[in-house]
Amino acid sequence: MSEDSGSRRGLMKAAMNAPFLGREEEMELAVRWKSRDDEVALHRLAQAHMRLVIAIAARFRHYGLPMSDLIQEGHVGLLEAASRFEPEREVRFSTYATWWIRASIQDYILRNWSIVRGGTSSAQKALFFNLRRLRAQLSQTLGSGVGAAAIHQHIAQTVGVAVADVAVMDARISGADVSLNAPAFESEDGGAAERMSQLVDAAPRPDDVVQDAIDSDRRARWLNEAMQVLSPRERSILAARRMSDEAATLECLGAELGISKERVRQIESRALEKLRKELVERQAIDVAALI
Repeated sequence: MSEDSGSRRGLMKAAMNAPFLGREEEMELAVRWKSRDDEVALHRLAQAHMRLVIAIAARFRHYGLPMSDLIQEGHVGLLEAASRFEPEREVRFSTYATWWIRASIQDYILRNWSIVRGGTSSAQKALFFNLRRLRAQLSQTLGSGVGAAAIHQHIAQTVGVAVADVAVMDARISGADVSLNAPAFESEDGGAAERMSQLVDAAPRPDDVVQDAIDSDRRARWLNEAMQVLSPRERSILAARRMSDEAATLECLGAELGISKERVRQIESRALEKLRKELVERQAIDVAALI
């Protein structure tokens, strides 16, 4: 028997052997702790309700986390409930503590179930903790022939979230986290290739980068040489209209040069035609990419 299993058995045995508290005795202990910070009263109150902590923790054991950790987090919620309990409201402490115990355990599961944090909103938390149950119920109600899309649609309407959120959460719950450093398969030399080595790099290959740089330099040289056939005014208009990050308007250029915007358009059109002709003569085939 492991140490963890032994300590859990001892905790459960102690919890089951703890005496039940009557309403008056429970209220008396709560008042003593609330008004006088009586730690003995707190200990008795917590000990008597540890079986409640264990029962709630057992409902979440299928999330794959250690039962002892769930019980410990539930105990934290129990103590939080004790610190916030107001005896004058005349509500049973167990009723009040149930919410805090469950909330503490659920928060622990959300923080530790996956390295990817999820369930940040109340709707997403409800989806995370009810998805399996709702999916099983709908599969029985709608039949085995119903597809996942229809089930996701019903769950989204029930919980009040988007269908896409249901699909993402379903995929996350269905598969555990996998490290990119975990071996994907054994290579021919006997080593183990990591999953990281199987990821597709979206960056261009080095030879493509070099080829693009050479082509860009060649096109820039052709364009600069072809621009020499234009007049100074044609070059300035073409540069302002076609070779600037923010293209100048015909009105602005017309006001700057002292001519009408229609005249600017005519000069631009004539300059483009002269430039195309010069580039074709220089055998620069991809004219559209240059201008």
